[in-house]
Amino acid sequence: MMSTRSRTLVALVAGAVFGFCAALTSGVLAERPSETAQAAMKPAAALPWEEARLFAEVYERVKREYVDDVDDHALMDKAIRGMVAALDPHSAFLDTEEFEEIRLSTMGSYPGVGIEVVAEDSAVKILRPIEGSPADQAGLLPGDQIVRIDDADIGADLAGAISRMRGSSGSAVKLTVLRPTTGQTLDFSLRRAKVEVHSVAQQSLEPGYGYLRITGFSETTSDDVNHAIARLKRDNPGGIKGLVLDLRNNPGGVLEAGVAVADAFLNEGVIVTADGRTPDARFRMDATPGDVIDGAPLVVLVNGGSASASEIVAGALKDHGRAELIGHKTYGKGSVQTVMPLSHGGAVKLTTSRYFTPSGASIHGKGIVPDIVAQGAEDPPADLLVGKAAPSLAARDKEVRLALDTLKTRVAVAKAPSGSAAMVRAAFVP
Repeated sequence: MMSTRSRTLVALVAGAVFGFCAALTSGVLAERPSETAQAAMKPAAALPWEEARLFAEVYERVKREYVDDVDDHALMDKAIRGMVAALDPHSAFLDTEEFEEIRLSTMGSYPGVGIEVVAEDSAVKILRPIEGSPADQAGLLPGDQIVRIDDADIGADLAGAISRMRGSSGSAVKLTVLRPTTGQTLDFSLRRAKVEVHSVAQQSLEPGYGYLRITGFSETTSDDVNHAIARLKRDNPGGIKGLVLDLRNNPGGVLEAGVAVADAFLNEGVIVTADGRTPDARFRMDATPGDVIDGAPLVVLVNGGSASASEIVAGALKDHGRAELIGHKTYGKGSVQTVMPLSHGGAVKLTTSRYFTPSGASIHGKGIVPDIVAQGAEDPPADLLVGKAAPSLAARDKEVRLALDTLKTRVAVAKAPSGSAAMVRAAFVP
């Protein structure tokens, strides 16, 4: 026998499912001939009741017979997470904290100490302090391991460490770190501030040849690209002869930001189209006139870590013949997720569209094969070092070297008299 609690749950769940299905059915049926409406409603109304009973029966068995007592809220949270996660690898239910984290990650700024961290070797390790941030000014270094925050042990709890370091601007936080290079344990007292996260970095490879790296797509990425190109033009008064756009290990981000970056190098044409069930999920985005490097040759570096918005950029530039792709096959994520806030807090991140490159191709599960496939294993992009004594990026990163040589070949071929193209190409290709 089911308890009163379980029977109430049956009624609530069944009512909610039935109501949802009825609303969904009415929306679909508005576009169908009226004579099919009655037939379509019957199975839709019957199935949710059966599924609701099954859900309630399983719920009751877990509550009554599972080896440990399980909290009702925890059970429902897991049920909701499981339902959404089972749809595809990119859909997820987000609680209030997770929703806030994903919201902050797309904004390009947040209140905190300004550290990029990763869980590694059973510890939370600092990848780098963001330039100008409280952490940078205090002297925290890449490789430092965060041991405690406000005297609370952290271990390898990455999410917990990030949550503890976040806080209102002006508030104080104490970080205890282990510095592996010296073996010392150091205390740092920091005051949180608004941290600007820039996903774009630039560098001149040689006079006239620029390098642009985008590590993710946020709301500020488009402006950051324009500023980076302006700095490259300032550093190269003779003009930009060619540009390397590095999207390796860029997992994507805000779709509109990726479209804006592709648009920066295109004068016209489709950038991306998408198809989904709702009107908002079906769209087409086109380029507007204007090319930030005035048609100079462009090479895009990609690898297996280039996904989503990165693939939108790479696919658009490749399909329009605007850029040559070099590196390794991309990840192959051809879907769009929409983050939808929920009435009681949190949100659901749901796959709502499948997108297509300008040629109409879907890269989902396939990826994009570069025009020039790099040989050997996929190495991560080399660090951007500064200073006169620093070795050049092209000398430390073989794929940047290949991209630079490719650009120089294209420039030389464009300038060469007719008939000498083969000789020029042979002189530059390694």
